[in-house]
Amino acid sequence: MSRIGKMPIPVPAGVDVKIDGYSITVKGPKGTLTREFQPSMNIVLDNSVLTVTPKTQTKEARSLHGLSRTLLSNMVVGVSEGFKKELEINGVGYRCQKTGADLHLTLGFSHPVVVSDNDDISIEAPGPNKIIIHGIDKQKVGQFAAEIRKIRPPEPYKGKGVKYTDEVIIRKEGKAGKGKK
Repeated sequence: MSRIGKMPIPVPAGVDVKIDGYSITVKGPKGTLTREFQPSMNIVLDNSVLTVTPKTQTKEARSLHGLSRTLLSNMVVGVSEGFKKELEINGVGYRCQKTGADLHLTLGFSHPVVVSDNDDISIEAPGPNKIIIHGIDKQKVGQFAAEIRKIRPPEPYKGKGVKYTDEVIIRKEGKAGKGKK
């Protein structure tokens, strides 16, 4: 049995969970999330604690047990606290600026790159080289951050580009660093 799948999910005050067949709706102070779960999972709400158990012990049900529990837990955390990803811009002349709902990125191209936030995602630019992405859906926040990072990923020689704040760039020495024989 899955170690992660066995753990119960506490539902905080102010969060409402509605189970309708295989569809789960979680409503909280930050918004509402709905997701369809596999029929092989049994999801029970009892005394503001959610538990996920597989209906059968097939290979498919066992493999989806921990995943279903984690997805449900992310829904509860998302509507109560929300998720955020922080990006950092490194490089001479590289910067970002928030204008209305648009984020203007100057990343060494011949043109500025414009990224717009949508209904699910909000973007902050507290400084010229820092981007913070907020949202209630963990997958959408991570995907949006990855798309911004993909515009100019960090390069290994000088470390220029867009990277996650906690990301470590393994640096290379370059051809001038090799010893002569």
